[in-house]
Amino acid sequence: MPDYDTPAVDRRTALKLLGAAGAGGLFSGLTVANPGRGAGPKKDEILVGVAKGAVSDLEGSVRRHVPGRAKVVGSNNRIGYVAVKFPSHTPDRARENFVDTITRKEHVRYAEPNVTFEALFTPNDPRYGDQYAPEMVGCEGAWDATLGDSDVTISVVDQGIQYDHADLEGNVDGSVSNYGRDFADDDADPYPVQQDENHGTHVGGIAAGGTDNGTGHAGISDCSLLSARALDESGGGSLSDIADAITWSADQGADVINLSLGGGGSTTTMQNAVSYAQNQGSLVVAAAGNDYGASVSYPAAYDECLAVSALDPDGSLAAYSNVGEEIELCAPGSNVLSTIPWDDYDQLSGTSMASPVVAGVAGLAISQWGTDTADTRMHLKNTAEDVGLSADEQGSGRVDAEAAVGTEPGDGGGGGGGGGGGTCGDARTTTAISDQSLSSGGSDCWSYEWELADTCQVVVDLQGPSDATFDLYANEGGGCPTTASYDHRSYNWGSDEEIVVDDPSQEPLYVMVDAWSGSGTYDLEITEKGI
Repeated sequence: MPDYDTPAVDRRTALKLLGAAGAGGLFSGLTVANPGRGAGPKKDEILVGVAKGAVSDLEGSVRRHVPGRAKVVGSNNRIGYVAVKFPSHTPDRARENFVDTITRKEHVRYAEPNVTFEALFTPNDPRYGDQYAPEMVGCEGAWDATLGDSDVTISVVDQGIQYDHADLEGNVDGSVSNYGRDFADDDADPYPVQQDENHGTHVGGIAAGGTDNGTGHAGISDCSLLSARALDESGGGSLSDIADAITWSADQGADVINLSLGGGGSTTTMQNAVSYAQNQGSLVVAAAGNDYGASVSYPAAYDECLAVSALDPDGSLAAYSNVGEEIELCAPGSNVLSTIPWDDYDQLSGTSMASPVVAGVAGLAISQWGTDTADTRMHLKNTAEDVGLSADEQGSGRVDAEAAVGTEPGDGGGGGGGGGGGTCGDARTTTAISDQSLSSGGSDCWSYEWELADTCQVVVDLQGPSDATFDLYANEGGGCPTTASYDHRSYNWGSDEEIVVDDPSQEPLYVMVDAWSGSGTYDLEITEKGI
């Protein structure tokens, strides 16, 4: 157990080490798939998660346990999974036996099906309306200050983007070969396969189509656009392809990653991917889903994602939009005009269209203020406009580009919906510890007493050894968390984790660092933001 009085600990009255979890009382890179693996859904595959630092050969550690005619077909070294493909005629019992066997190995964290996610849009009659979304979210006022900076990149993980479209070619990221990458077909060109593969081009045009260029429509921002094709021409995509596209986008330095997809349920691989992106500095914006009455779909429901619901042109909640406590913002999603192949335009509807509106506004805010992921997310919520819906429907409100660009972060704004954070001001304090040693299988629990009178957000950052797997857990009151019981968790592959808690309770915060695999030293930082 580390010494309570170590000089590496700042503000010792605020942050105290309790020791092993539950002890003590209250104190003040990626390997691409094999050729011919096929685009789209991969229902015959199992994804096996391997702990970082537990083995030297990621694929080899799984291959030796693969039965019969099954084979390893790919892996992702960024988030630590190996894809195992079974022949299509394999009995379910054989797959279940493999999962049961492999998850008993000490180096394996999980095994799960390579489930399918779908594009989240609802086709409708293109004769309805004209382009209204930029006006509804106040883009005209924002554009007086900035159209968006080409140094700010928005990655669209979706179908392919027609990057030579007249309204897109000026904004696609020329620093990347072919303006992106194709994970569905495993090649370097994310161009759509056929004309009716229009979802990615439409989403990209909303977020970052050419503005004030005398051509076609106006996108929300003129930020750089990056295409990560993970959905095939049918609109479906495998968990592994989408996770690979997310981690690749983060590695390319994407400031914002848009996910207009969902439906695959909660998976460890997807959460690892969005956690990795968040830890790399990317703001992940995701569509809530198009099945009103159902809960917010994944990946939008993860804490790491900013979930977006959809509005109709009259400002009411779209009849198809999923709702729930995870919603943070709403945006226009019905009859949204944007680009489609080949050099054309159309109106589509869905939370798929609302999400890139928010992604585009995020790009404008980052262009204007240079804010990081957590501050941008909070700023968009602070400056949102209350449109009179419930918090489960609108979150903090409708995203407001003019307010986000015109209001300096920390000055407050709208945010009347109350679904995801109060208004943060300039007050903040940071408590840090460093060089804390932890051995494999061990854990440290810390308690934190609030230093500000009114705390609107707390960010807990863990930086651990590069060759180990450390996880981060937190409880708002109630004592130390465990790996089975916690309020918040960051459970990425590796040891760099982050937990963001909006509107925390006034109870002490308990933080546990768990060394799942490997040993070494870690740094822990808690940033408290006040009103």
